[in-house]
Amino acid sequence: MAVRLKHASDDLAENHEINVTPFIDVMLVLLIIFMVAAPLATVDVPVDLPASTAEQQPRPQKPIIVTLKQDLSLALGNDMIAREALGAALDGAAGGDKTQRIFLRADKSVDYGDLMNVMNDLRAAGYLKVALLGLEAMPGK
Repeated sequence: MAVRLKHASDDLAENHEINVTPFIDVMLVLLIIFMVAAPLATVDVPVDLPASTAEQQPRPQKPIIVTLKQDLSLALGNDMIAREALGAALDGAAGGDKTQRIFLRADKSVDYGDLMNVMNDLRAAGYLKVALLGLEAMPGK
């Protein structure tokens, strides 16, 4: 709606229409931001942890491998060990070098919480470099 004020010598016109172009520009920018940010906030990715397509890393000369079996028993290399003796057994195998990488592998049926408990035991023993071992996935699977 426009109102025109006529004075004797003035030809000024008042326009009461709202300019919506900047408002639409801002709304389109916000729409694009939310369209980009929304997929990043969801975590609906199915995972199969036992297999990995990562490139193989060079194998160390004498790796320290801790195995968590299906019955939740632990093995260091080929020797069975008690969970309470894990720290002492690792100290003997690593020669007291706590910076050495520990390779952890677990049976596919082991609960994720049980695997985390073993990782917590490794951290409590002072071994912070832990690598998880898995099967190599076939390409295309």
